[in-house]
Order: sequence, then structure tokens, then C-alpha cells
Amino acid sequence: MDKNHVTRRMLVLGSLALLASGCSSTWQPTASPIAARTRIHPRYRRQEVAYDGSEAPGTLVVDTEQRYLYYVQGGGIAMRYGIGVGEEGRTLKGRVRIGRKAEWPSWTPTENMMRRKPHLRQYAGGVPGGLNNPLGAAALYLYRGENDTKFRLHGTNEPWTIGQAVSSGCVRLINDDIVDLYNRTPVGTTVLII
Repeated sequence: MDKNHVTRRMLVLGSLALLASGCSSTWQPTASPIAARTRIHPRYRRQEVAYDGSEAPGTLVVDTEQRYLYYVQGGGIAMRYGIGVGEEGRTLKGRVRIGRKAEWPSWTPTENMMRRKPHLRQYAGGVPGGLNNPLGAAALYLYRGENDTKFRLHGTNEPWTIGQAVSSGCVRLINDDIVDLYNRTPVGTTVLII
């Protein structure tokens, strides 16, 4: 079985298990990828669009103002994803690269995040990967040179935040979109954040 199939299968099975268990959590995980798509504005749904930029095929372009991420495919076409972005003044800009990738990543708030939002101190020991994790189904870790920027492209268990500026700086996609993007982009992929 290939890795793409396993990731999608894990997302669907995990969502079904949550739905069957009737669990609730602080992070309000998505019941299913289909339900997540119905909770976001149609303009933020994944779609192939015309692209007239100068970036090479395979590059990711994150437009924080418009709330879109583009996977440049070449031939004047890009796959466009709706995103949630960092609060005002909390976004990364410029060229970075994907330094590593993780499925169902663990999450630990940074000291900076806990200073700004003291309620996050309860998670200082970290949150294991899974349905209750705010990074969702996958994460792409952004590096500048050999240094981890601490910014991520990641899934979210809060699909209603797509199109908004609500995160501590990371870029959020609904879980089925981050799974799609994860499968398209290898480590080393260039990411331009504007």
C-alpha cells in the first residue's frame, strides 16, 4: 500500500472513530473531511486555477493577504488552497523551504505563544499527534537555511478558521487539503510567503 493511501485512510478512519466515540475536546476536531469542506466558504475550497506568476513548477506560494496557498503546477496552472493565517504581525515573509514533514505531528506551544496566551501553558508538555492535536493530519516544517523557523503549514481541527487571521503565525489548511499538499511536496520544496 503506498504512503498516499495510508495517509488518507488514516484521516478518514480517525475521523470515523472520533465520530463513533462521541468525544469532545478543547480543539473541536473535524468530524470528517467532507464535513470540513461544508464549513468553509466555497471560495476557499481547493481548486485548480490560472496562475500567471513567475515561480517554477513545484513551488508553493502563500498569499497571506488573500488567504490562499498556490501549488504551482506549470503551464499557467496552480492548485489553490484556502488557508488561515497568523494574526496581524505574526506571519513569516520571504523564501523558505520545507525542511521536514510529519504525519499526525505532535505539538508544543512556544514560550512566546504561552506568554501571549497563558491558557496554552496547560499544553507546555506537548500534545501528541492525533485528532485532538491543533496541527491536524500533517505538517510541513518551514526552514530558512538549516534553521527551523518554528512556522508550519499544517492541518487544522478548526476548519471554520480558514480565510481568517487567527493563528500564532502558522498557515492552516483543512485536513484533507494538507494531506493533498503533503503528498505533492517533497522535503526541500521552495515556499514563497508574501
